[in-house]
Amino acid sequence: MSKALDKIKVVELFAGVGGFRLGLEAASKRYNIVWSNQWEPATKTQHASMVYEARFGKENHSNEDITQVPTNKIPPHDLLVGGFPCQDYSVATTLSNARGLIGKKGVLWWAIHKILKEKKVKPKYLLLENVDRLLKSPSGQRGRDFAVMLKSLDELGYAVEWRIINAAEYGMPQRRRRVFFLGYHKSTELYKQLKASDKLDWLMKTGTLSKAFPVTAVNGFESFQLKGSLVDITENFNKNQKLSPFQNTGLLIEGAIHTIKTDPNYKGKRTVLGDLLQNGEVTKEYFINEKDLAKWKYLKGSKNEVRKTADNFEYSYSEGAMVFPDALDNASRTIITAEGGNSPSRFKHVVNSDRGLRRLTPVELERLNMFPDNHTKLEGITDTKRAFFMGNALVVGIIEQLGKTLAKAI
Repeated sequence: MSKALDKIKVVELFAGVGGFRLGLEAASKRYNIVWSNQWEPATKTQHASMVYEARFGKENHSNEDITQVPTNKIPPHDLLVGGFPCQDYSVATTLSNARGLIGKKGVLWWAIHKILKEKKVKPKYLLLENVDRLLKSPSGQRGRDFAVMLKSLDELGYAVEWRIINAAEYGMPQRRRRVFFLGYHKSTELYKQLKASDKLDWLMKTGTLSKAFPVTAVNGFESFQLKGSLVDITENFNKNQKLSPFQNTGLLIEGAIHTIKTDPNYKGKRTVLGDLLQNGEVTKEYFINEKDLAKWKYLKGSKNEVRKTADNFEYSYSEGAMVFPDALDNASRTIITAEGGNSPSRFKHVVNSDRGLRRLTPVELERLNMFPDNHTKLEGITDTKRAFFMGNALVVGIIEQLGKTLAKAI
């Protein structure tokens, strides 16, 4: 096999029902998932892992708490991918023997960190995903959590580029904003190219993210040093400032942050909600019952009212109206985990179909995340659970596009 076609060995963490895998495998035959892990601590029955195994097989798939998996059980790999939860990444003071730091128990970023730290041959590349608020949390120290993450990767020898991407702004069928970041280990050619590059040029034109998802500059290219230890950053980073120093586009290399606000630059085809509806195939349980219609309208409508707490304290409550039913000529709103079930809700999607108002089907929700039809259909998995999966999933098309660009760059 020629060097150009060498396989890229991938480990997929927090795999869910396999969104990263679907995207990478669609992007290039070079990606070879050598190990995957999916564990849901809050449930006895591991439904997502069941779907993953049904679609991709049980071989090399782990359904164990990742924090309990010894690093030597995870095979050598070139690329580590995963969408990990947004949690509190702060660290406590160093241990008494000065050998390490204490991250909060149950914070899954430190499971990734442990693998990267303990692997003698570290993965060359990282492709990770999180909610966009990561760049500005917590409220008292805007951007601290992201700074802790970047600093810990810097110490492990990685450069990182990031971007907040809204899938709909690149023609995909759902308005879903997430931050994606790519890491390059200092042993790689991409790290060396990034180090030698003009940093603004990398963010706007020559970097992996800018090639996959083109942008135009909006304002203020800024650079600053990420100073201090992880403990210093935890305690002091951006204290009492109203804004995060991290814009929606940026990179870190050798302790230096370079960041700029950008807008998407996309002029291609766009898929809208109406393109993905099943209509004639939809069964009656998805249609809104006439007796529930007033409750749906109330929940979706604007409100300005006095409410009472359980202990009779009165307060003013107001919120704006939601579009009802959802517009069919635009990308859909973000799918949330509570999308399933027939009870009236402010946040569930409702469409006006050829037979009246109805909720979205599991297949339509899969299509909005660009999954294959019935990817999550499995005996013992309810439609409500299938909707939950899609509320937790990512838009596969984003990973496919990033995967294509990264494979070319490698």
